[in-house]
Amino acid sequence: MNHATDLPDSVIDARYGINFTVGDHSAGHLRRILRAYLIAWEMPELTDAAALALTELLANVVRHVPGRRAALLMLRRVNGVRVEVTDTCPRPPLSTAVDELGEGGRGLVIVAGVTDRWGWHPLPGRGKTVWFECHTGDRDTGPTSGAM
Repeated sequence: MNHATDLPDSVIDARYGINFTVGDHSAGHLRRILRAYLIAWEMPELTDAAALALTELLANVVRHVPGRRAALLMLRRVNGVRVEVTDTCPRPPLSTAVDELGEGGRGLVIVAGVTDRWGWHPLPGRGKTVWFECHTGDRDTGPTSGAM
């Protein structure tokens, strides 16, 4: 699976990656790993937003990826963290919320709301990587989504 598709090594301080099949308890385990790394990387202020965004991306794997195979990559950067979830489903991530009272389809809206940037990269014939970034300091108020 492809990771860190648009980042030169010079902007990455440290990384953690794992390939897995998403199960019933995967999100909780991966949130704990993410929190531990953010604390070790001295970015504890990012844990809530990053954990929520990661949970939403993993929920999409559970709902939309046959076999639930995925890879997680966390990249420490000078100004924050980038988290990538790569899966085997070639369909682009879409918001499917159809009404205000519906129970689903808002995962990407949540990701956009709690992160500084997010996007996705298609992997021709192999799936896609959906990523987000959380920055330390003031939140960026510019556009946050779209394919790159």
